[in-house]
Amino acid sequence: MITLNNVSLRRGAKLLLDKATVTLNPGEKVGLVGRNGAGKSTLFALLNGTLHEDGGDFSIPKVWRMAQVAQNMPETEESATDFVIAGDTRLIELRQALEAAEAAEDGMAMAHAHVDLADAGEHDATSRAQALILGLGFKVSELDQPVNSFSGGWRMRLQLARALMCPSDLLLLDEPTNHLDLDALVWLEAWLKRYAGTMIVISHDREFLDAVTNVTLHIEHAKLNRYGGNYSSFELMRAQQLELQQASFSKQQEKIAHLQKFITRFKAKASKAKQAQSRVKALERMEKIAPVLADAEFTFEFKEPQNLPNPMLAISDASFGYKVDGVNKVIIKDVNKSVLAGQRIGILGANGQGKSTLVKTIARTMPQLAGTVTEGKGLNIGYFAQQELDVLRSDDNPLEHMIRLAKDLGPNSAESGREQDLRNFLGTFNFAGDMVKQAVGTMSGGEKARLVLAMIVWQRPNLLLLDEPTNHLDLATREALSMALNEFEGTVMLVSHDRALLRAVCDEFWLVGRGEIKPFDGDLDDYQRYLLEESKRLREEAKVEEAKIVSEVAKPTVSIEVTPEKKPVAQTSEQRKLESAKRQEINARTKPLKKQIDQAEKSMAQLQSEKTGLEAKLLEPISPSEIAEIGKKLKVINDELTNLEEKWLGWTSEIEAIESQV
Repeated sequence: MITLNNVSLRRGAKLLLDKATVTLNPGEKVGLVGRNGAGKSTLFALLNGTLHEDGGDFSIPKVWRMAQVAQNMPETEESATDFVIAGDTRLIELRQALEAAEAAEDGMAMAHAHVDLADAGEHDATSRAQALILGLGFKVSELDQPVNSFSGGWRMRLQLARALMCPSDLLLLDEPTNHLDLDALVWLEAWLKRYAGTMIVISHDREFLDAVTNVTLHIEHAKLNRYGGNYSSFELMRAQQLELQQASFSKQQEKIAHLQKFITRFKAKASKAKQAQSRVKALERMEKIAPVLADAEFTFEFKEPQNLPNPMLAISDASFGYKVDGVNKVIIKDVNKSVLAGQRIGILGANGQGKSTLVKTIARTMPQLAGTVTEGKGLNIGYFAQQELDVLRSDDNPLEHMIRLAKDLGPNSAESGREQDLRNFLGTFNFAGDMVKQAVGTMSGGEKARLVLAMIVWQRPNLLLLDEPTNHLDLATREALSMALNEFEGTVMLVSHDRALLRAVCDEFWLVGRGEIKPFDGDLDDYQRYLLEESKRLREEAKVEEAKIVSEVAKPTVSIEVTPEKKPVAQTSEQRKLESAKRQEINARTKPLKKQIDQAEKSMAQLQSEKTGLEAKLLEPISPSEIAEIGKKLKVINDELTNLEEKWLGWTSEIEAIESQV
């Protein structure tokens, strides 16, 4: 188990844990929660050994294997599959041990390495890695692509897959859902529910925490408070605790006032001096109950739109997609939709089906490939893009962003562009004091997201297009966004993996998938079942495709594709003689090669059978000398197999060359 006993922990001069005590038991799934800056990531640094306690006692079983998601952006030309397999550090160590044993021709070491590799799951390592990659939203065609060919968000998904690949007793996950779509999130939840070890996860997604945790650890006022149950249970218990604490505090304050009144009244009277003194001592002995200090809540609101065109949008016979080398790549076609004033639309769909493409096209950042998108008169779009944070100028501060926005909107803007008004406005988004002059590049992801929201609110839109707006927002800000959207009088179109936000805001859903957009009549629970079924269907399709590829590769001889003629053509006697001569020449030149191929295939089958038998013997109780002998035999067999496979490839290439020349 993990124990912290009176642990104090600092980050620089800031005391983040002050004599904190808690115990976490093996197999528990723990949600670590608390306000930004409370010390969640610092506690992770203590758990993984990056930091050490400044006081108290901290212990974790030495034999526990630990896995966590690396926060650095991977830079490698390795394929996605190989990169994820490398997360199984035990497997990689054993592979290196086998290579060293083979180089030293140490039969005993080779045999032990083969046994250890079998125990470590060498036989299915590739399939396990690829299952993780596909589950997190990648396509079958991307399994062998180099890591560097993917964007930052997708590379972070590969880091997550690599962490899940690592066999572990303790899994540390810091915001694992930030780069995931809802389909990948549903898959991850199912995977984590099956995880057998101890897990500690930091997340601002309440439904994710509810689904995968059974203990909540709350960091508040430099203390650790443990609650049995998931996040919803924690919220309920904490509310009851605060209510009880406030009641106890009020009751104690009444008692203190009563004692103090007696002391003040009688301390000068000799006849009452002893009683007054005893009450002074009672006050001194009394353990003071702290008042409930409610965290300052963050709230904001969208201003009333200046007008509400209806319909907002009319989409007719439209195709959405993008151009690749000047050629249209259609993702969604035959779209006929209207967006009305006041609608709350949640846009659903598996990864890669075109949700962001739809939103970008409506937001005017991409043109439609066909059809028309007609905007209502006076349409004013507020667009929060997934990459919107990158659009902010890192060297500029929030005030400079707002001044530039006010100038762009011009004198007809409903809001004043005076600097003090802009400062006051930023203050409502928690950019107070010197923060308005802080460079955006030095801010956290959550602070940048708040700035983007502030800029959208300032524009006073009547149509909000929100593409994953919560990726960097904490729970308090997500709650504020949910409340603001519910009060917003315009239209909302929302893409999000935050199911709590979707449930709270949207009253209808569009499903983007298989090249079309259609209404989704169910709720989010129905949609999760749809995603699991869709994921299963895609896996089955991938298996069929893989089987076809394997079947083609495994063919012993080169197949010659003959295109049937539409109409038989009569051949002259001379032509028939020439064709016959060609066939005879091909047969004469390829016959010895085909004979060698047949012999090689028989030999490879025999060697593979011997290898399987020897590996089975290694699992039996045999003497060290026998183990060493088997190891040497396996080395010889592997070398022979490699040699025969190279020859087989060479002979088949020769046959192809002959048939293409003659």
